[in-house]
Amino acid sequence: MSVIVPFYNEEDNIEPLYEQLSNTLKNLNRVEIWNPGTFPEGLTPEDFITGDEQSVLRNPLIAEILYKSKEIERWGSGLKRICEECKAGNVKVEFKDLKTGFLVVFYRTEEGITPKTTPKTRDEILLLIRENPVMTKEGIISWKGPSKGGRWEIQQNE
Repeated sequence: MSVIVPFYNEEDNIEPLYEQLSNTLKNLNRVEIWNPGTFPEGLTPEDFITGDEQSVLRNPLIAEILYKSKEIERWGSGLKRICEECKAGNVKVEFKDLKTGFLVVFYRTEEGITPKTTPKTRDEILLLIRENPVMTKEGIISWKGPSKGGRWEIQQNE
């Protein structure tokens, strides 16, 4: 599991990084995945979950390539499988059809929620980062993406 944090240089003020870490830790009660694609007009996520509607391939060529490369097993079953897996794992899931895209929210159970980050914890995180500027060499954080527009990811030991 990794946490996405914005890019920064050592010369930059790293206060925004600390703020991002703090905000991430505060929202550990859920995981949100957003997709800019929208559902066909007049249809809802529930229409596809219940099987009342057939999948609509918006780009059949890309779907075929993903299928042949085994990146997807089959199309038109994702939402239903997400619901089944979440039900089996006792995870509440919510699908939100927005004007700007589609959001899936996975809620963690109460026993899995970490308490909100306190100012003391935040300060401890800042101190650790300041004291250990070679985190990239040790695999604690790593750069993902292109040199412009990429991001730092904090690697979490499991």
